[in-house]
This record gives sequence, structure tokens and C-alpha cells, in this order.
Amino acid sequence: MKITVATRLVYACRPGTHVTAVVQAARSHDQRVLGERLTLGAGTRLAEEADAEGIRWLRGEVPERFELGYEAEVDNGARLLLPAEGRQWHRTELPLAVLPFLLPSRFCPSDLFVRFACREFGGIEDGVGRVMAIADWIAAHVDYVSGVSTPESDAAHTFTLRAGVCRDFTHLGITMCRALGIPARAVSCYAAALAPPDFHAVMEVFLDGAWWIVDLTRLAPVEGMVRICHGRDAADIAFLTTDQACELVEQTVTATAPDRASTNP
Repeated sequence: MKITVATRLVYACRPGTHVTAVVQAARSHDQRVLGERLTLGAGTRLAEEADAEGIRWLRGEVPERFELGYEAEVDNGARLLLPAEGRQWHRTELPLAVLPFLLPSRFCPSDLFVRFACREFGGIEDGVGRVMAIADWIAAHVDYVSGVSTPESDAAHTFTLRAGVCRDFTHLGITMCRALGIPARAVSCYAAALAPPDFHAVMEVFLDGAWWIVDLTRLAPVEGMVRICHGRDAADIAFLTTDQACELVEQTVTATAPDRASTNP
């Protein structure tokens, strides 16, 4: 599917503030960037760096008014949905690069959830079945409510509060999967048909030798997503990280999929 994405960020910063921006579509095996344009405001110079998996970072110091615009057309092919069944690989079978996504992280204290996860979902033998049971539990017990969580909220806070936004749903799902020995990671993406439009956080699980996207909020179709980056949790996938406090002036995000006549307002 061809998807057009765009974002505009404007922030008021102290001169000399260092920023790391991750807003460009990943150049990965599951999607192709057909064309893109990056525009920076006066006085802003950012260097691009990429890793072996096609994730791209923009880094540099910015002036008092930091402006960034990005537009791209991306073909994400026929993005595969989580299959009906899929085996959970034993730890000894997992590729070395996947192992870190079994461990607790700042926002995903999976070691605290082992007893709960095993009691609730441990009797399900199929890996996909376990993931879907976790997704169904979250859908039944956690409400999507803006403003109830903070940048410091972790999965334990969401589990107690039973409310949050996409990053909170993602952290809770990742935490429960890792507690069951299923590798899971956070993914930031553009999402066609997401309302209101914004950067979206979803979960990826490693089953049957592949990574699969799961949107625990169920607010956007997986086939309309454009991956930006992935990491252990929200600390790794933030679209903007600064070393000094900055004030938001303007932020817009859009994703449209003409093939499906799916347009964000």
C-alpha cells in the first residue's frame, strides 16, 4: 500500500540545545521510501545517521526557534497481519539480536508481572494465542483516556490505573509478553486512519522467526502503518529528544492511504 506521511514540528528552545529527531520513515525490508523531503528552519543543521535496520536519526544543535518538516511517500507492501497461529520460540532458538527484547526495561518491568502473566495466560500453548489473549485482556480492562498518564508512567502504573494512551497500552502489552518469554518491542509509526492523527506507538512480537505488529489500542489498521523506529520502550522511540527543556509551538502529523481512500482530518 502506498501511504503519504507528513509532520511539522516547531519548538522554542534555548540556543545551543541538542536535539535528536526520529521522524523519517525507516528504510527497512518491509517498506520502501519512494520519495521524501526534509525541510529545516533557518539556522538549523542536523546530520542524519542510520543503523543496519534502516532506522534514521537526525542530530544537532538548534537555534531558539527549531522548525522541522518532513514529507514522504512510502510503499509498505502488503504488511502482514499476525497469523492465526504461530510458535513461540524457545530462548535457545532466538537470534542474539532478539534477546534484549526479553528483558525488563525502564517502562516495561516485566519481572514484576511474571506471576500474573503465567496465571492469566500461561495455560495457552500457542504463541499467537497468548499474544491475542493479552490483547483481549488489555482491551477489556484498560480504557483509552488522554491525560491520565505522564512521560514517567510505566506499565505498572497503567496496570494499576487501568487507563492510558497508545504508549501505555504498548508498554503493558510488551511487559506481559516478556513476562511469558515472548520477545516484544515498541514501535513508533505513522498510521493511516488514526483519529486524531498523531505519531502512534504499537507493539511488535517475535513469533515463528519474524516480527509482527500488534496495535493494542485497536485504533488504526496495521496494514496502514509506516514504521519509523523500534526499541525497548518509549525511551528508545521518542520522535524528539532534547538535552534542555523546549516549548511546543506547533506540531502536526498526517498519514493518508489513497489506495484505501483513508484520510486523516
